[in-house]
Amino acid sequence: MNIENGTSSPCPLRKAVLAVFCCLILVAGWSRVVEAKAERLAVEEFTLSNGLKVVVIPDHRAPVVTQMVWYRVGSVDETPGKTGLAHFLEHLMFKGTKKMAPGDFSAIVARNGGNYNAFTSSDYTAYHVQVAVDRLPLVMGIEADRMQNLQLSDRDVMPERKVVLEELGMRVENDPGAILSIKMDKVLYGTHPYGTPTIGWRPEVEKLTTDDALAFYRRFYTPNDAILVVVGDVTPEQIKKLANEKFGSLKPTAQANMRTIADVAPLTKSTTVEYRDARVAQPNWQRSWLAANYRENQKDVPALKVFSQILGGGTTSRLYRSLVVQDKIAADAGSSYDGSSYYRSAFAVYVVPIAEKNIPAIANRVEALIAEIAKKGVTPDELERAKTLLVSSAIYNRDQQLGLAGLYGAALATGLTAAQVEARPDGIRAVSAADVQAAAQNYIAGKYAVTGHLLPEKSQ
Repeated sequence: MNIENGTSSPCPLRKAVLAVFCCLILVAGWSRVVEAKAERLAVEEFTLSNGLKVVVIPDHRAPVVTQMVWYRVGSVDETPGKTGLAHFLEHLMFKGTKKMAPGDFSAIVARNGGNYNAFTSSDYTAYHVQVAVDRLPLVMGIEADRMQNLQLSDRDVMPERKVVLEELGMRVENDPGAILSIKMDKVLYGTHPYGTPTIGWRPEVEKLTTDDALAFYRRFYTPNDAILVVVGDVTPEQIKKLANEKFGSLKPTAQANMRTIADVAPLTKSTTVEYRDARVAQPNWQRSWLAANYRENQKDVPALKVFSQILGGGTTSRLYRSLVVQDKIAADAGSSYDGSSYYRSAFAVYVVPIAEKNIPAIANRVEALIAEIAKKGVTPDELERAKTLLVSSAIYNRDQQLGLAGLYGAALATGLTAAQVEARPDGIRAVSAADVQAAAQNYIAGKYAVTGHLLPEKSQ
């Protein structure tokens, strides 16, 4: 049973959870797409009397529906000393309730031709099911059931803890790239919980108990801390009636999660983290900076996204053309930035050197390329191309129910509104060359950063 997406990422950059939902679609006719206005989605929001927020997005192209339930709780909300608890509970949510035996959830969904998955991030935990529309009442009912009636015993919990520990070993401890990412995050985020892997630290996961899981469940799995997103062949009126029928009788079990953790502290110096491992076949160079997020800064995030696209978004980017095509000292190069985290987001650059000896030249070249944008700005063609790619990606992602549900659910789970999500393409369209230059100056060029070197073991 695969119920994992977005726990602790083994990739060289800190993953944004929404990468599960989004794909970049390249289209021709740059100016036409940038200027085009996508048809506004008929998004409707309402809140049940118990505090459950509901978002409905009709999509009548096929008799299929995607349901996602988001909880505003992630690894950032764990008690010190009990890391990995949010992710552990995600596993345990597939155990039984007062009405269902362990394994029934999976069997019911499969028997009705559906598919399901779940994932935990630093900021939220989400569960999704996709079924034929006439099966929605069934799956909504079983999702509501486990929101408040989860039954756990040591007989169910201890074997699942072993599964999580095996996953930790496979996805983190046996992956040199994941090990470096965790070491870099620890420096980038300092004492903030973002510096802890979502899957947790092994010595603490080994001690998690049934009582720990139940206490966490009762504290955070409450309707007034949850968001139900339904995308598919439905109407808002149908979902309002159905949501009230299935979820309306649930009572809040705790106060809504009002996060009081301070934001990530600014870096006070630049640091290099090196990790050598015999399993590394190809060197890897990375650098991360702290940057803005959507929740606190609606203006700078679009500019940073455009900057990232120009700097390292694909084979036409400045990084790729300079390091791979022209200098031929790297096999790949790019950048990553999302801006959707609850606390401060990371902006990252990665390069795959041809050889370890190329690393000093790569670091100098990356710094020079960033400094050039900060000093001279970007060309009109670069700006138009980057905005087109980002806008077209946002528009075409609407063709996927899961991507659409993920986009709105993640945003609402991190303090944004549906209207702010709908406005994102317009925010990208409004970015000017001066905005991109200012983003490079204010967040990246000459700023403190964490650099990572993933290298093979030195020969004896």
